Amino acid sequence: MRTSARPVRSGPLRRLRRALIAVPLSLALGLGAMAVLAPSASAHGSVTDPPTRNYGCYERWGADHLNPEMATLDPMCWQAFQANPNTMWNWNGLYRENVGGRHEAVIPDGQLCSGGETQNGLYKSLDKVGNWTAKRVPSTFTLTLTDGAKHGADYLKIYVTKPGFDPTKQALTWGSLDLIKTTGSYPTTGLYQTDVNLSGRSGRAVLYTIWQASHLDQPYYLCSDIIIGSGSDPTEEPTEEPTEEPTEEPTEEPTQEPTQTPTDEPTQTPTGACTATVKVNSSWPGGYVADVVVTAGSRGVSGWKVTVGGATITQAWGSSHSGNVLTNAAWNGTLSSGASTTAGFIGSGAADGLTASCAAA
Repeated sequence: MRTSARPVRSGPLRRLRRALIAVPLSLALGLGAMAVLAPSASAHGSVTDPPTRNYGCYERWGADHLNPEMATLDPMCWQAFQANPNTMWNWNGLYRENVGGRHEAVIPDGQLCSGGETQNGLYKSLDKVGNWTAKRVPSTFTLTLTDGAKHGADYLKIYVTKPGFDPTKQALTWGSLDLIKTTGSYPTTGLYQTDVNLSGRSGRAVLYTIWQASHLDQPYYLCSDIIIGSGSDPTEEPTEEPTEEPTEEPTEEPTQEPTQTPTDEPTQTPTGACTATVKVNSSWPGGYVADVVVTAGSRGVSGWKVTVGGATITQAWGSSHSGNVLTNAAWNGTLSSGASTTAGFIGSGAADGLTASCAAA
C-alpha cells in the first residue's frame, strides 16, 4: 500500500483505536507510518555535498515526488518515496543516541545507511541495494555537512568502500569500508567541511560519514553515492546529457534564437536583485515543512535574505534564520544571473497564506 504524505488528522484516541481494530493490518500499518510525519525535534543535519541518498532524493524530487517519471529516471528514490516519504522530508534526522562510540557493534552489516534501522525503520529504504544516483567527484574534494541546529561536532569519521565493491549489487558492510579520515572537533558554526583525498581510486563507491554531534551522544550515519574521477559511467546521467545536446541543437538554435530570445529572456530572468517562492511540502496539525527557492536577478547576488510572511520558523537548513527571515549559508549565497538555490524550514502553526520576498544581503 502506498503511504500518503499527509499525516493522520487529530481526533479522539479511542475512535482511532477502534478504527485500527476494524481495518486490515496493511492499512493499520500505513496509518502508523503516517503518524511519524512530524519531524523529530532533534533532527538537524546531514552531508549535503556529496549529497546523502535521502537528501539527494529530496533535492531532486521533493517538490515533484508524485511524478511517476521518477520510477524510471531515478528508481532508487522512487522506491524510497513509496516506502515512506518522511525518509526524505526528515533528511536531517538520521541519528541514534547513546552509542558510546561503538558504531560497528551497534550498527549491523547491511543496515549502515539506515543507522541500524533507527527510529523504527524510518530510513530502512536507504539500505536498499541498487543503482542510486551518484555524484561525480575529483580524487580530492571538500565534503560539506550542514547542521541547521548548530550542534557542533566531536568528530567526523569518513569511510569509502574498498576497490572492487559494487554498491549497485552488494549490501554495505563494515568489512567493505576503509576508514580514510577522522577529523577533530568543530565549533557550532553549522557548516562542517573537510578535505577528502581518494587519490589512486576511481569509479563508483559509497562515501560513509559518521557525524558525532557534540550536544548529546548522538551520532548520525550518512551514505553518499559517488563516482570518483573523470570518465564515462553508464549509471551517471549528468555526464550523458551534455554530449547529446550540442549535436542536436546547433542546427536549430541559430534560426530560432535571434527572433525569440530578445522577447523571451527578459521575462524569465528577474530584473531585481532576487526573487523567492515558498512551497509547503508536508504538514501536520501545528506544523509543516516548506521549501524556499531563491532566484538571482539579472546582475546576480553575493548574498540573500528571504522574509517568509506568515511563518513562525523553528528550524532551517540551507540557511540560517532569525524570526521569519532566512539568510543564505556560506555555500549558497553567491548566485549568478538567473541561478537558483533551495533552502528549507520547519514552521509551527498553520501553513496557509505564506509569502516570500527576497533582498540582496
